[in-house]
Amino acid sequence: MVPAAKPFKDQKYHELKKQCIQSRQLFEDPEFPAKDESLFFSRPLPGKVQWKRPKEICEDPRLFVDGISSHDLHQGKLGNCWFVAACSCLALRPSLWTKVIPKAKEQEWDPRKRPECYAGIFHFRFWCFGEWLDVVVDDLLPTIHGELIFCHSNVQNEFWSALLEKAYAKLAGCYEALDGGSTVDALVDFTGGLAESIDLRKGRYGEHITEQTKLFEDILKAHRRGGLISCSILPLSPTDREVETAHGLVKGHAYSVTDVRKVRLGDRLLAIFRAEKLFMVRMRNPWGRREWSGPWSDDSEEWQRVSRAERANLGLTVADDGEFWMAFEDWCSHFTDVDICHNVNTSVFSLRKTWEQAVARGAWVPHQEPLHNRAGGCFNNRDTFLQNPQYVFDIKKAEDQVLISLQQRDQRIHRKEGCGDNFTIGFSLFKVEENRRFRIHHMHIQEHTSTSTYADTRAMFLRKLLPRGRYVLIPTTFQPGDASDFLLRLFTDGPACFQELKLDKPKVTCRSLLCGFPRGVTQLVVRSAGGLVPRGQAGGVDPYVVIQCGGERIRSTVQRNTVDAVFNTQAVFYRKDFKDPLVVQVWNSKLLCDQLLGQVVLVATPDAPRDQQTLPLQGKGQGQAASGHVTLRVVSSDSLLEL
Repeated sequence: MVPAAKPFKDQKYHELKKQCIQSRQLFEDPEFPAKDESLFFSRPLPGKVQWKRPKEICEDPRLFVDGISSHDLHQGKLGNCWFVAACSCLALRPSLWTKVIPKAKEQEWDPRKRPECYAGIFHFRFWCFGEWLDVVVDDLLPTIHGELIFCHSNVQNEFWSALLEKAYAKLAGCYEALDGGSTVDALVDFTGGLAESIDLRKGRYGEHITEQTKLFEDILKAHRRGGLISCSILPLSPTDREVETAHGLVKGHAYSVTDVRKVRLGDRLLAIFRAEKLFMVRMRNPWGRREWSGPWSDDSEEWQRVSRAERANLGLTVADDGEFWMAFEDWCSHFTDVDICHNVNTSVFSLRKTWEQAVARGAWVPHQEPLHNRAGGCFNNRDTFLQNPQYVFDIKKAEDQVLISLQQRDQRIHRKEGCGDNFTIGFSLFKVEENRRFRIHHMHIQEHTSTSTYADTRAMFLRKLLPRGRYVLIPTTFQPGDASDFLLRLFTDGPACFQELKLDKPKVTCRSLLCGFPRGVTQLVVRSAGGLVPRGQAGGVDPYVVIQCGGERIRSTVQRNTVDAVFNTQAVFYRKDFKDPLVVQVWNSKLLCDQLLGQVVLVATPDAPRDQQTLPLQGKGQGQAASGHVTLRVVSSDSLLEL
């Protein structure tokens, strides 16, 4: 389905087209005029530029010629191989490019047969910071000596790629703003997917076969599920950019991955019985030339190990068209960076795995007052880190894989003003109290679960397997005081009750005025319980913990068949009176009636010890004995803003 989209700069395609047809004038875009200011802002023109319409460039212009293909695109006089590589990936997926180029048949023109419908106007759609935008352009394209100077097709009368590039340049402010970028950013803009970047050197995938195999299965799965993939080689210095390696690969240059396969070796019948398969990746150079010359290149002798039928199935062609195959082992050894745009399935009508999506828009906003500051910087800045925005969510299954994406607003539009660089961003994840409802002010018992990497990229991604519990996610810039908007997306297997923690402490209400307002706060974590042997029973038990304070009750999950259980169950209580005790009970889960194994009663005043301690379990009634002990830590404060 073509998504609903908001008109960019309030330009409505159908209304503008209707006006042009009625007035019999071709559309000229006032928001992106055919002038030098739409081309470059810091460099000279590559020659005398003339803006021409397709009918002035060739006799029979078309949006598409024989459909859309990854072979249609060729990079022009602009350092935007990243964008062209993304377009090559997009062309492989009809379900995706039809969203970017809506109603392509309706937009296709034939000025000879239907001249009255030709208005010189087109529109494209991009996913920008959480919403789809519909971008209108005229068909005036920059040329030198009658030839397109930027992205173009290998067929002279096909213009979808040039017009798509113009719409993307309009979104960025000008063509030069597209000089240098990330392929995965463009893929996200085409799909609304999740961007994941993999450093092949850091993972040492070229050396460890087990990790290499796992990575291949992940990439194969992503490809089969509609994911878009690109790769590149990081140059060691600025002078190393676009330098060709000994095997024909270009450094600092984006390649699109056009296929991922397990290729049968040898005769097809024998290969089935021997199960001989080679992991292979097919790529395309946006230049439409200069290919890999190592093993499994187009005309290498390695292809003799593959049957003629299998080669035909792979679509192997011996031509300098920029597309080539590589063994996955060589791919991991020669490339350094991989970008994957995951198209995460959230449809309830799908037969394959679906995800629950939660979205939050926020901002890093500096303020001199600590309680109002929301730009505290990364975890290194301990005094201000917790002043950042905080978001809470729950994992309700025993274990659940979560996908987290943090995206800052694109700064490319500001390049004309001499800025436009991304902030360095990332996020931290903490396992917190089961009943946490207010912002964290100091970390005493919370468990620092994970931290994303920090980089000056537009988006950061984390995939993490989390046990049951409540978590707080804190997105940050690396430096304190940086101001920007951000978009936070969370994907889980089930509903996660994702929301921002806005309040610092409980609000004063009529009820709290009548019944009493909290005087202090207590945090408690029960790490473990041991020696849990009930009277008259041999072997393990099925223990769980219950924490009670002031009428509030927190229960842990049940640990099965053990006498030494690890819980790490956390709770926080806003207390009206520190004289009311805090009770920790250990229970044995049974079929008919659960059995109390013992308890600990704590006063938990602000002056009580804050170190971890191991305490013996007591019976509930006076004089009742109990076996075992609990290890816990309790922290109390008479300030509601300390914990």
